[in-house]
Amino acid sequence: MAVYIHDERERAGMRAAGRVAAATLAHVGARLRSGVSTADIDRWVREDTARREARPSQLGYKGFPAAVCTSRNHVVCHGIPRATERLAPGDIINVDVTSEHAGFHGDTSATFLIGPVDAERRALVEATRRCLAAGVAEVRAGARLGDIGAAVEALARAEGFGVVRDYGGHGIGRAMHMPPHVPHTGRRGRGLRLRAGMAITIEPMLTIGWPALSLLDDGWTVVTADGSPSAQFEHTVLVTESGREVLTAQPVALELNCP
Repeated sequence: MAVYIHDERERAGMRAAGRVAAATLAHVGARLRSGVSTADIDRWVREDTARREARPSQLGYKGFPAAVCTSRNHVVCHGIPRATERLAPGDIINVDVTSEHAGFHGDTSATFLIGPVDAERRALVEATRRCLAAGVAEVRAGARLGDIGAAVEALARAEGFGVVRDYGGHGIGRAMHMPPHVPHTGRRGRGLRLRAGMAITIEPMLTIGWPALSLLDDGWTVVTADGSPSAQFEHTVLVTESGREVLTAQPVALELNCP
């Protein structure tokens, strides 16, 4: 498996791309509320990304028809925005933004809560965010991919939630998806060893029910097989000589609770 190592100039490019993606996610998140359509989200991503002199990495990727993935309630990932799909009180929705800026990509997502949300869904969202933080905390030169997956899986199981195994994080840089695959389950001390200069995404997806999945007829939208809700959070992370750098960190914590 060929894993790309970014030099200092490329790391600067990755930082810039990460800042763009994080800013666009924050811009969209601040506008979410009941009654908004997922097509509105797509439009906001296109407009804000263009303002930042970047382009949406997802648009046209292997034929994907939108600029952002909007995954609502039982949709695990790769949800396609639609004018007919409107947010309603009690929904949770993941907004997954990937931005290409000056030839580099930044990838980040968060799950937002719309209006009053029941306790079980709220607990799912909060646990998923903590799982992302647990995975990120394992990143350092010399650690292994299995350390990341083990940390995510242990916390998710302790909270009583399932972890999606079929999809995971990935390397990132001058392409949106690069080696290695980053699983969110695993065993400590196993898997590829991390090296300074590697950039990866960590993006755990948790479910309330059993984490079995189905792919819809559109060829993109992945849903839970039992219809139970799913949540996801994602950061782009650079392995450094002294530990890690979260390239899509938010200057101010996102407000996940929306009207």
